[in-house]
Parts: sequence; C-alpha cells; structure tokens
Amino acid sequence: MSIIAIKALVKDYDVNGIAVNAVRGIDMTIDKGEFTAIAGPSGSGKTTLLNIVGGLDYPTSGSVVVGDRDLSGMSSSELSDMRLNNIGFIFQAYNLIPVLSALENVEYILLLQGVSKKERQDRAREILIEVGLEKEISRLPKDMSGGQQQRVAVARAIVSEPEIILADEPTANLDQKTGANLLDLMHELNRKKNITFLFSTHDSMVMERAERLIQLSDGMIASDEKRR
Repeated sequence: MSIIAIKALVKDYDVNGIAVNAVRGIDMTIDKGEFTAIAGPSGSGKTTLLNIVGGLDYPTSGSVVVGDRDLSGMSSSELSDMRLNNIGFIFQAYNLIPVLSALENVEYILLLQGVSKKERQDRAREILIEVGLEKEISRLPKDMSGGQQQRVAVARAIVSEPEIILADEPTANLDQKTGANLLDLMHELNRKKNITFLFSTHDSMVMERAERLIQLSDGMIASDEKRR
C-alpha cells in the first residue's frame, strides 16, 4: 500500500531572473514500511524532493499525496499540522534546541501535540533508552558527541510514532563508524515499528543499506532499484 504518491512533480526556482528546474516531472510511489534512499550529486533535486514531500516547500506543478492527503490543496497551517502529527524529520545539522536536555528535546514534539507531562516524559525516556542514550538523558547537546546528538534527533523523530521519517543527509557530519551504527539503528526501528524511512543522501553507506535506491540526475529519476 503506497503511503507517498508523487505524480508529474515539477519544482522551478527563480534565481536572479533565471528559471532553475530543480525537479522535472517525477512520478514515484513509496509503500508503507519502505527503507528508501534518494541519491544523486549536489543539485540533482533530492533535497528539494524531500522538502516537498515533507510539506516544507510547494511544488510548481504536479501532485504529492501523503497518506490520503493531497499536499497541493493544503494551507500552510494544515501542512504544519501534518508535519507535527504525521512526519518525523532528521536533519544533517541535528537541529536540537541547545538549552534543552536530551530528554527535553525529545519530548518537545509531544508537548506541541498536547501530551500530558508524565506521558511525554515517560515516552521520551523510553525512546532514548531504546536508541542507547540512557546515560545522556539529562545532558545538553553541547555535552554530547555528534553521533549522540544525531541519536537524540532520531529519538525525537520517532517518539510520536509518525507514519514517515524523512532524513536529509543524516550521516553527513558523522565519522564512518558512527554513521554505520546510526543507520543500523534506523533500519532496526524501521523493521520493528514499520515506519517508512525516506533518505536524501550521497553517502555510499546509506545507499548500500537502503532496500530501495532511487537515483536522481538533473531533477529526474535516472534509476529505481528495489533490493528486497
């Protein structure tokens, strides 16, 4: 069953009066529970595509349906609600709140969702333990390594049990061993919780572990390979 359906997707940008075609007529479906990487060189359109799927950017034309919701017909507030309740994000730069502890960073999304204090703290603590950060629960981001901060970001993305997690270059700032461990953790969470993972990457480790690899070139799909 498809959880993401993209049809005839186009995204153009105006750069100093010149039209730049970032995405050019992409058709694609992602099934629930997939562990998929979108790869390609810088400028191939992979981050733009991920941002449109996540409701962070609007397409020029075409349609994107996430679950049963057509993003093109949604207002900015409706897109914000969808991001809050249905999609988890993992960014290259971690995007943790520096004055909040690991626990507080993870529970913040549950606070926005109106979850009670005890429940959100219990759920945040449980997920931090699950990603191997039981000793870092009270630490601030500045007191953690890059790998630990990205694990907090993963915990924050999955604590509300979203349908989809969008990960934009999640291993780019990590050494090879830490990146590999993080990918293994995300693959385990994918299998256990059946959450759909969609990566934007140029990291060979991500591409090797992906169960489906979609290669973009000049804003179009160059290849689409299912491994499992």
